[in-house]
Amino acid sequence: MTSPSSRSPTSDTPDLNVGLTEAEAAARLRAEGFNEIPSTEHRTLLHIVGDVLREPMFALLLGAGAIYLVLGDLGEALILLAFATLSVVITVVQETRSERVLDALREVASPRALVVRDGQRRRIPGREVVRGDVIAVLEGDRVAADAVLLAAREIMVDESLLTGESVAVHKSAALHRAALERPGGEGTPFVYSGTLVVRGEGLAVVAATGPRTELGRIGQSLRRIAPEPPRLQTETRALVRIFAAVGIAATLLVIVLYGLVHGDWLQAVLGGIALGMSMLPEEFPLVLTAFMVMGAWRLSRARVLTRRATAIEMLGAATVLCTDKTGTLTENRMAIAELRTPALHWRRDDGQPVPQALATMIEAAMLASAAQPTDPMEKAIAELAGATTEGGAGRTLARHYGLRPTLLAMTNAWRQDGAAGCDIRAKGAPEAIGALCRLGEDDLAWLRRSVDEMARRGVRVLGVAAASHGEVALPDSPTGFTFEFLGLVGFSDPLRANVPAAIAECRSANVRVIMITGDYPATARAIAEQAGLEAGAPIDGTELAGLDQEALRQRLRTTSVFARIMPEQKLRLVEALKADGEIVAMTGDGVNDAPALKAAHIGIAMGGRGTDVAREASSIVLLDDDFGSIVRTIRLGRRIYDNLRKASAYIVALHVPIAGLALLPLLFGLPFMLTPVHIAFLEMVIDPACSIVFEDETEERDLMRRPPRPASSRLLSPAMALWGVLQGALALAALAGVLLLGIGRGMPDDELRALMFTSLVLVNVGLILINRTFSSSLLAAVRRPNRFLWWLLAFVGAVLAVALVWPPAMSLFRFGPFHVDDLAVSVAAGAAVLLTMEAIKPYWRSAFRT
Repeated sequence: MTSPSSRSPTSDTPDLNVGLTEAEAAARLRAEGFNEIPSTEHRTLLHIVGDVLREPMFALLLGAGAIYLVLGDLGEALILLAFATLSVVITVVQETRSERVLDALREVASPRALVVRDGQRRRIPGREVVRGDVIAVLEGDRVAADAVLLAAREIMVDESLLTGESVAVHKSAALHRAALERPGGEGTPFVYSGTLVVRGEGLAVVAATGPRTELGRIGQSLRRIAPEPPRLQTETRALVRIFAAVGIAATLLVIVLYGLVHGDWLQAVLGGIALGMSMLPEEFPLVLTAFMVMGAWRLSRARVLTRRATAIEMLGAATVLCTDKTGTLTENRMAIAELRTPALHWRRDDGQPVPQALATMIEAAMLASAAQPTDPMEKAIAELAGATTEGGAGRTLARHYGLRPTLLAMTNAWRQDGAAGCDIRAKGAPEAIGALCRLGEDDLAWLRRSVDEMARRGVRVLGVAAASHGEVALPDSPTGFTFEFLGLVGFSDPLRANVPAAIAECRSANVRVIMITGDYPATARAIAEQAGLEAGAPIDGTELAGLDQEALRQRLRTTSVFARIMPEQKLRLVEALKADGEIVAMTGDGVNDAPALKAAHIGIAMGGRGTDVAREASSIVLLDDDFGSIVRTIRLGRRIYDNLRKASAYIVALHVPIAGLALLPLLFGLPFMLTPVHIAFLEMVIDPACSIVFEDETEERDLMRRPPRPASSRLLSPAMALWGVLQGALALAALAGVLLLGIGRGMPDDELRALMFTSLVLVNVGLILINRTFSSSLLAAVRRPNRFLWWLLAFVGAVLAVALVWPPAMSLFRFGPFHVDDLAVSVAAGAAVLLTMEAIKPYWRSAFRT
């Protein structure tokens, strides 16, 4: 790899504490473009139009129009062409709308970067990073652009995306110009776009962005994990293939039989085309696309980003929600609530100032923190200490010892100017600090007693220690120092106000909530009780490690709080829940949470505090890190799936009478009631009804009071398919009755055609109304808000009125005069279907949940 130093002259290097100004950044963004590599994912308007033109329905419309044109019937040919064009326009508008939504979601999904601008740290979309920006390089993040490190603490970077080498390489800060001339790799200051920081932190100046990065130069792309085809997509494609195969076979059979029996091959072909159009359920792919895209858009409005369509499918089936505590159940707004030493005890609630004797402990805790704190607890320490200076006057950071799974403490070694030795300050889990200080039994007993007492009040506890080191060389581990125990610092993190109600809603929806935290069991239990969780006896990480898989599965059925859990143990919990038949949603934010997020059915990453690697492993990202958003997501997921099933039942129901009216004349020699023109018009009603009206339906009243649907349930289950066929058969029976009534009255063919078409449209309206809700009455369904429904019905009514009374339209549709008594018959047919199905629906309600 080439070094990016030549692209970032040192004369342009900004002050690390100030960074670029917003004006400078905006000017460079305009001049050099966004920090992104050109993507091939976006579908242009021409691509969308091309996809639509390849649809079978469009081909059938053009085929029928061509036949009419050959016969010299220009009017019929033109109206079919108009309907074909309108069909293309409607689909293109919907697809373009979907693309706009997807573009907006991609922008939100862009990796975030922590930059320094105008002296302030703030997170911005990675695509807005510009050359010269000062960016914070943090553990667990992907580097936003090619950059040069100017400050670094034990940074290790996984460059396998570029080099193929799985071993992370160490990076050091560029202390002088010569360091910038070395090639990339081990020990260099260069970090590259897309590489992953696996340890440490630092500050870097961006040298190249977008296609000018190393990643862009070799033509690679940053892409999300390629998902397997969503189950719903596979299912709908199979349905379309089955319907299409049956439709093609029926069409060919009808053409041959009608032509042989009646000798009218032209009418046979036109009737066969009409039958094929009536049986082709081309609405299924349209419905699925519209629902998935609009569902993702609705979730984004709830501050939830959907990265995979499978997440929307699974949301309604989730049975267990595993959540962490800090920042999800709580506000992640830490404040120091308590300070303790064996001799002194201070609590904020007492309203007294901090005793001067405890100032040493607060200063030590600050010196054990990052110089520019981003962690909420470190910010709280800095706030109480009254300063965030880099180690205090006259000190230089000599070494930083980071948090390790084997030692849950972080240590900083500070060298006084002109001195050979170092001042050592450490903070971390009380038991880890106690071990570093080698406390005796009496001191350990006080430590455990104090921690338990603080934890029972929901206070999060850190221990603080100090040491002096007189030698120049520093040990490889903090255990090489001789520490003195200074005391305990307690932090309070308020529970989010909406959490108790959200957990109660989960309980009513039969979604079990499990809290997994790194806090003490007593702290976790206190927060769980405040949140309304049935805490019981928590299981800690040590106890979890001693359980075999079968014992863990048994304990998971009765335990809802897990404390002192290491990130890697989350994966074991997810696997145990899945093995017990649960559909698991899991939250996470760190690098080590990625395996658990990937293993869960629904991985939920934190968008605010989460790392890039956690977001990449997840299927959903919470942009506000709020537990209430997870519950809103489950609610929306259930609503989306419900509405998909409603649309699917409607599609099946409506195709039965359309196909029946196209087939009956061919079988029994009756007058042809439906031609390709009529079916094309109906498609103009069906498509928006499926993709817009049903998608906009509000949720069922029992949405969050019923158990999750089985994970094995199908979009069009046998019971739902039978419900659709039953509706369709009843509608066909009603229309057949109207047809026989008209024939019995001796109505001319054109008047009978107008009567039948009007009856079919009104029956269609009845089918829409009956499928709007599973659980409510007809009166409640009519009152349910859905502005798209009334706009659609108004449009259909207006067009139908024009077709029935305007002579040119009557000629195109081959309609005769339409009388008031005809309207009464049509209304009666639609009402009969509607009321009959309304009477049957309560007995079928259980089928809607399978």
